[in-house]
Amino acid sequence: MEQPDRPAIRARRAATTFDTAQPHERIESKPLLIRSARRGVTGAFNFWIFVSTLITHHLRWYPIVEPYVGYGTPDYSRLICRTTLSPERGRSGLAVRGIRSAFKVPAPGTQVKIRVDGTRLHTVQIGSSEVYDQPDRQRSQSDEFALSDSSGYLDLVAEHRLKPGRHEVAYQVSRRAPVTAPLYTYPASTPLGVISDIDDTIMVTQVPSLWRAAYNMLLLNPKKRISVPGMSVLYNKIRDLYPQAPFFYLSTSPWNVESSIRHFINYHGFPEGPLLLRDLDPRPKTFIPTGVQHKLEFVDQLMADFPKMKFLLIGDDGQKDPTTYATVARRYPGRILAIGIRQLSPRESIGAMAGITATQPMPVTDVPVFYGTTGSNLMNTMLPFLAQQRVRRFRR
Repeated sequence: MEQPDRPAIRARRAATTFDTAQPHERIESKPLLIRSARRGVTGAFNFWIFVSTLITHHLRWYPIVEPYVGYGTPDYSRLICRTTLSPERGRSGLAVRGIRSAFKVPAPGTQVKIRVDGTRLHTVQIGSSEVYDQPDRQRSQSDEFALSDSSGYLDLVAEHRLKPGRHEVAYQVSRRAPVTAPLYTYPASTPLGVISDIDDTIMVTQVPSLWRAAYNMLLLNPKKRISVPGMSVLYNKIRDLYPQAPFFYLSTSPWNVESSIRHFINYHGFPEGPLLLRDLDPRPKTFIPTGVQHKLEFVDQLMADFPKMKFLLIGDDGQKDPTTYATVARRYPGRILAIGIRQLSPRESIGAMAGITATQPMPVTDVPVFYGTTGSNLMNTMLPFLAQQRVRRFRR
């Protein structure tokens, strides 16, 4: 219920890689072959959206909201959701097989009414920055709603004053009941935050093996996904040492599987926190950001959001986490407390081609780096260091 004594919260669209792409990142700057291939993929994707939309309209499906966990400071919040087409009895936030999530049909240009703890968002939005270079006045709307983009995503920055802690965001579209998602607000003075990878860091997905990763993501029952041994214990011990530390789960997985990953985190007892995933829908201007580009963009955002916070980075050596984290340490000297790298087993590290290892060594860095094949291994070395750093902090 809306609070009548509170002024409406002001919100604006967040600037993403797609909105603020550098010239070298845009499709127009790529070689002819790459440019043609990407336009071909984008055209095929748009054709599939066109056909599937016709079919769902024939089946009388209508928009539904998939809410994602938000985060922010006492001064602002990042709110993300997606509108898709669903049957009348469709429900949001279910842990379904990845292939069902991957082929959800977007509901572009859908009006979404949003409230934070009962207080509505006040938005003014014209056009769609992913598609239109010039404002399209025909798409202007009332400040009562926010409008999802061409792929159904809605990414807003809300300006407000909220107390640190957990809050509730309600999203509603026409003909549907409101759906809610948590919003975590962290004090700007929080001394430590944890940025964790997901695939093969806390969840066994075997990303270096292309076919195993595809099966695990698309076809495996979400309830049968396996946690990396000891990692949930490690994360909870870190939370015991630093009770106020926020946990940000950063992954190259698409937003489509957010609900499945969320259920996994809750089921296996990992600390709650926002998921920072990526949009895998090809866009006309910039196609799809690389995994490294996606992770660096979100880390840059977190560094700016929490300028006084140091971070603990945890990943694995099966993708490019070592290089990415070393880049972050060089880019932000003094802001990274430590890096934890989970080492994949020989079986996990075999790539799509037999006999080819896909693990990556850690580049040289001034930041302490801890290694281990399981959470227990990392606990033996990382926890004493973190405890020592905590004691030093309180002595100052």
